[in-house]
Amino acid sequence: MNLTLHVWRQKGPNAPGKLETYDAHNVSPDQSFLEMLDEVNEGLIRKGVEPIAFDHDCREGICGMCSQVINGVPHGGQDRTTVCQLHMRSFKDGDNIFIEPWRATAFPIVKDLVVDRGNLDVIIQAGGYTSCHTGGIADGNALLIPKPEADYAMDAAECIGCGACVAGCPNGSAMLFTSAKVAQLAVLPQGKAEAAARVNNMTEALKDCGFGNCTNHYECQASCPKGINVKFIAKLNREYLKAIAS
Repeated sequence: MNLTLHVWRQKGPNAPGKLETYDAHNVSPDQSFLEMLDEVNEGLIRKGVEPIAFDHDCREGICGMCSQVINGVPHGGQDRTTVCQLHMRSFKDGDNIFIEPWRATAFPIVKDLVVDRGNLDVIIQAGGYTSCHTGGIADGNALLIPKPEADYAMDAAECIGCGACVAGCPNGSAMLFTSAKVAQLAVLPQGKAEAAARVNNMTEALKDCGFGNCTNHYECQASCPKGINVKFIAKLNREYLKAIAS
């Protein structure tokens, strides 16, 4: 396939940015999107042009580093697929592909397609943990947890913190991310001791970091490469109300 790429280029956080056009020739349909970008970068380097900066790490769909908006949709819009798992067979010969970074006030651009997602870490540091002793390996079988609650917690824990929910939300909200972390611990006995402090601290951090409010557009759920459900936002709201009332 031969493709035309329109890539956001920006030298730094305070520099002006713009879309620049590059040709991608002889692209194999079996290549991943990142492999295609690697080849484009090799061609740019041979021409003496600075390569496109983009984040990546595991290339197995589990780390969330490959944060790109492709044709207006975070991670390219394939169901439960990160950019590194997006294959070029999803496109057609002659396609124009627009590639941009996450667009959110809380995710300042570092360079090109790379953004600073450190504010998600700030939310985790505010309360996404348990400070009580949770026991050793043997205690895993001694502390009985009903299967529905264990499944619920595991569904929430599937969040990889990529930030697609923020990029997809018209408000730049991180409610889905925060709610997954709150809900994961709220239903487990080890997390209940600090439940009130956790939800208060994490929602305060959410506001302080500049994320927007949730207005139930459901774009977060649609954009999430792991299928995190908006039911966790409802759980966060219930936990928040309980914390206020206690």
